[in-house]
Amino acid sequence: MRRRLPGDFLHLSDHRIYYPRAQMDPAEDRSHAQRQDHHINMLGFLADSEYGIPRRCPCGGRLINEVRGIENHDTLPGKRFFTCINYEADGFHYRQPWVIGMQEELERLTQRVEEAEQVIMGIPKLTKQIETLEEQVKFLTDQVYELTVQIANLENVCFD
Repeated sequence: MRRRLPGDFLHLSDHRIYYPRAQMDPAEDRSHAQRQDHHINMLGFLADSEYGIPRRCPCGGRLINEVRGIENHDTLPGKRFFTCINYEADGFHYRQPWVIGMQEELERLTQRVEEAEQVIMGIPKLTKQIETLEEQVKFLTDQVYELTVQIANLENVCFD
């Protein structure tokens, strides 16, 4: 049984006895909360970055292609993973199934090809616009030259 200290009152609630919570130093409590927030944010950042074939783990470790060994209780023996060489089950390292990584990478590459197709399909239209603008520039250049000649003639007439 716990020894009671002066000022250590028991709280009776719903027929249970509760001892008061230990008081934490406010500065320590604040730093603990900041560490928890940082931990939660890092888990979120890691989850958001895990798309496609990972190139490098956020911890800086290199990724290896891991093949799960055959185990008695394994339903998918030989399953492949992209795994961080420093992998621990703490949520800060990649261990992504190979199939999911390949599927996401294929979707990303397919989207890039579709965007490139759209750009390529717009090239003839842009070429036509460039030709039209070049014709306009040539026409305007000729007009500027004619106006320059007219100004020179007028200056000769006025000042002579």
